[in-house]
Amino acid sequence: MAIGLIIVGDEILSGKREDKHMSKVIALLKARGMQLDWVEYIGDNRERITSTLMRSFASGDVVFSTGGIGATPDDHTRQCAAAALDLPIVLHPEAKLLIQERIMDIAKEKGEVADLTTPDHQHRLKMGEFPLGADIIPNPFNKIAGFSIRNHFFVPGFPVMAWPMLEWVLDTHFSHLFHQHAQFEQSVLVYEIAESIVTPLMEQLEADFPLIKVFSLPSVGSATERRHIELGVKGDEQQVPLAYVKMLEGLQQLKAEYIPTPVKTA
Repeated sequence: MAIGLIIVGDEILSGKREDKHMSKVIALLKARGMQLDWVEYIGDNRERITSTLMRSFASGDVVFSTGGIGATPDDHTRQCAAAALDLPIVLHPEAKLLIQERIMDIAKEKGEVADLTTPDHQHRLKMGEFPLGADIIPNPFNKIAGFSIRNHFFVPGFPVMAWPMLEWVLDTHFSHLFHQHAQFEQSVLVYEIAESIVTPLMEQLEADFPLIKVFSLPSVGSATERRHIELGVKGDEQQVPLAYVKMLEGLQQLKAEYIPTPVKTA
């Protein structure tokens, strides 16, 4: 089961706001022994959001989506999720009550009594309109719920709301997947060598050890650091040490200069 992240919003693509969701989601998953498999950024374009969701619903992946679930003209995600599933969009009864609670809370703070029949308050109820059959995701910040349907989990774009909501999703729906497959990693820094020289070694390691992946992270160096490649293996607990030894033997045959890096476990 792959895990994906869709980040919606023109403000991200235009540079008005810097995305912070991807790094946070990676951290939330890593703390639970899971990992992110893919990410997509999409502007506030209804057709593009819909087509992306059609593809992700068909994939069977677990998908988190941030942004676009408000009630202003540039918020399209709720409608697009319904369109992608060919479902009607309806007012969720629990989401409606939570929105009304929020309206009354704000009025109470001002020493007023809320009139839930006013046009602006009726408009706020649109934030509780989700595809038919969706479940709500509680929002501890202001009670305005997100929603989930078919292993897709939709939360606001605001980190202060989105992040605790995503944590709730993980801990409520996916605790059975936590720390199922420990990922081990061992690597070395190889100095003054081209990636093309070590590529045959990398290919051979993946052929010999099917439960590991080989990675190569080159650095052009700096005034204080020599040009190098971080070359390593990651994956299965049993195969990583064996592949690592084989990798070192290959580097020695190439007469490469290298130093080990700390062993990593996730």
